[in-house]
Amino acid sequence: MAARAKDVITATPGNGPAVPPKPPGRSRASVKGEQTRARLIAAARTLLAGAGGERFTTRNVAAACGISHGMCHYHFADRTDLIVAVVQDIRPDWIAPLEAAVDAPGRFAERVERVLALLTQPEATDLARLHSALHWFALHDERVRVALDAEYRRWRACFVRLFEVLAEERGGGIDPRPLGEAVAGAVDGLAAIRSLDPQLDASSVLRGLVLALTESA
Repeated sequence: MAARAKDVITATPGNGPAVPPKPPGRSRASVKGEQTRARLIAAARTLLAGAGGERFTTRNVAAACGISHGMCHYHFADRTDLIVAVVQDIRPDWIAPLEAAVDAPGRFAERVERVLALLTQPEATDLARLHSALHWFALHDERVRVALDAEYRRWRACFVRLFEVLAEERGGGIDPRPLGEAVAGAVDGLAAIRSLDPQLDASSVLRGLVLALTESA
């Protein structure tokens, strides 16, 4: 059967073997657009962590990037779109490490130690301020609330998966959801307390909680 002409480049004397056409690659404009979008998100993170919610505008973000306000709205329809992008952008900073600690191989006790080591590290000041600003917007913007809630659900699911490992080791008979949700709530509360009292021994508190839940399960 004859091949279609557009699928084959026929070899001719002096031209070497036939070479299939190259698949279309990403255009320079597409790459530049992705870079501009990333710059806007990075600038938004910096402004949210510094100024909080009250003075955060797309105009200020565009100015921080040195681009036009119209270009900002080319990538993000409005301020809420940009904030939601920030919510998703910080996932590698706080959720992904927890997922890795829980999902890496090991028994329940080993995974608990990895999780505790991660959770008791001091939170970066900029990230803490950024979370505070996002929570402020979540109280005033339903789209931000939905996006942030989805991220927290993913974060809490890590603790449920942790206790699923315990249930598997014991052969069932344990409901991992309330145990995981209890630890997630404690971690969230301790983070708020530590912002006021950095001397709090969060490691001992969390270790005692996990031990108590494990023994009572």
